Amino acid sequence: MTMSFDYAPAPESRSVVDIAPSYGLFIDGEFTDAADGKVFKTVSPSSEEVLSEIAQAGAADVDRAVKAARKAFEKWSALPGSERAKYLFRIARIIQERSRELAVLETLDNGKPIKETRDADLPLVAAHFFYYAGWADKLEHAGLGRNPLPLGVAGQVIPWNFPLLMLAWKIAPALATGNTVVLKPAETTPLSALFFADICRQAGLPKGVVNILPGYGDTGAALVAHPDVNKVAFTGSTAVGKAIARQIAGTDKKVTLELGGKGANIVFDDAPIDQAVEGIVNGIFFNQGQVCCAGSRLLVQESIEDELLDSLKRRLSTLRLGDPLDKNTDIGAINSEEQLSRITSLVEAGEAEGAERWSPACELPTSGYWFAPTLFTNVTQAHTIARDEIFGPVLSVLTFRTPDEAVAKANNSQYGLSAGIWTEKGSRILAVANKLRAGVVWANTFNKFDPTSPFGGYKESGFGREGGRHGLEAYLAPSSPEGER
Repeated sequence: MTMSFDYAPAPESRSVVDIAPSYGLFIDGEFTDAADGKVFKTVSPSSEEVLSEIAQAGAADVDRAVKAARKAFEKWSALPGSERAKYLFRIARIIQERSRELAVLETLDNGKPIKETRDADLPLVAAHFFYYAGWADKLEHAGLGRNPLPLGVAGQVIPWNFPLLMLAWKIAPALATGNTVVLKPAETTPLSALFFADICRQAGLPKGVVNILPGYGDTGAALVAHPDVNKVAFTGSTAVGKAIARQIAGTDKKVTLELGGKGANIVFDDAPIDQAVEGIVNGIFFNQGQVCCAGSRLLVQESIEDELLDSLKRRLSTLRLGDPLDKNTDIGAINSEEQLSRITSLVEAGEAEGAERWSPACELPTSGYWFAPTLFTNVTQAHTIARDEIFGPVLSVLTFRTPDEAVAKANNSQYGLSAGIWTEKGSRILAVANKLRAGVVWANTFNKFDPTSPFGGYKESGFGREGGRHGLEAYLAPSSPEGER
């Protein structure tokens, strides 16, 4: 006789986070209203509940924030690296102390499961500030020349899929290298950035060093275009990245762009099937597939296709979709109604073009934005779902016979951000990885991040690297022999 046990609800308490009815812009160390008084609402995607009302920054607010950052830059950049490091260490420790609060906040505002914000996002956020705090007094040893100098004011625009983690990727290296920051969070997930502003005050960070401007695309465009911004850092869609590149052409602004992806997860016939299945699931269904480096194309060697797909379907049938604050939840909510509409449209295109769609039995909640984990077979490289970034829990399966064919199919994309290789042969891993045109290649794992490792892409996935020693370069300029600009 076999018995199965149902999961009992295991909700994380909302009481650990206190969300105010409204928030202002964070400029020069203070929260303030937008110059034109405009506001917008941020909504929880799992319930469509309005969480708070947020001030919406306009061009005048961008100008105020950049001026505050420029004023603060003079003293901040003049501090010894060891002194800047103390602030970054303090911020990192406060993030650790408030990690449960921040994890719940991120889950409410973003829709991802609490076990992801708690166990992945927040530890990495703190780790990035600790890591770059360690670099702050060692910049001469970063391989970037003697006495490299900060650029000035960094204008940073981040996406909604990893709101607090993307903030850490941008702000930590900027502060460590002596720059000041004006950051625009995504309009659907502004809360964690505003809570970070409070952490900056709690850490005693000098006024104007970090400024937070919630708003829509026009806010980001005004920030990028501001003549007193020296460095632009953007993570988001390829279309917006191209627009930014055109906007700053002809200026002396330094820029890094981390854009879209269509990562290939390659499984060879000698791969450990169960381990590969876990890696495939993590590669595409982590954060509901709303990950730029998601392994959204599964390339499986033809001889093991049936065995792998049977195992994969069994595993997908065990995933739990529902309340993101429940610690048992594997698949949370899609971030917004707009993103859900995009996913739905691309999936319908896949069906219309002849690919075979499969999803496990899955009951979707009646409120919020939800999409069941989805698998497509009979996919060719001509299918829209094999070419376009869906940015959702949708996996396209293609087959190959030889390693050369796998490499050719993996590289047959306008993107070049990530890839994964599954095989027991180390020589095959090295041979294939060296031929893949991807900024990050994982071997027998997927979606593993560390602040010491650089991240970035090729082709339409952008340029420049964030993380590691390489991440310092984007915020520094070489000095003259006398140590002057």
